[in-house]
Amino acid sequence: MCCGGGFSSSYVTTRMQKQIKENHLENQVQIDFSPFSLMHEVIDQYNVVMCCPHLLMEIKLHFKDAGVPLYVLPPRMYGLMKLTEIVDDAKGVIDIYKQTKQNPVYFPGEENILRVTRINSYRHTHGGKDYGDI
Repeated sequence: MCCGGGFSSSYVTTRMQKQIKENHLENQVQIDFSPFSLMHEVIDQYNVVMCCPHLLMEIKLHFKDAGVPLYVLPPRMYGLMKLTEIVDDAKGVIDIYKQTKQNPVYFPGEENILRVTRINSYRHTHGGKDYGDI
């Protein structure tokens, strides 16, 4: 998983990496930060790319045809990122992308990501498919 964006993304990524180590999940989850300006160079190295909410228009303009699922995090979820919830959404995003091959990826009913108010994963908020433990 790669978080694209600016300073806040690098901070959040560092927090998530710390949680991965604390929970001994290094063999199951990898989260990296990449400046958005370098995304074209690194995108193929990841299973999913999750971006800050303010990057929505850039994703739509420049990455519609990326071969990797791209997801714009809901604003409230981004601010309160919890590792387990982010990983749960990442699994859901990958599953949806396999079916649709469309970027950016949206969960059902969340096509306007800026109006999404949930702070937990889609599955935990709305029920649905269990993507398994991390």
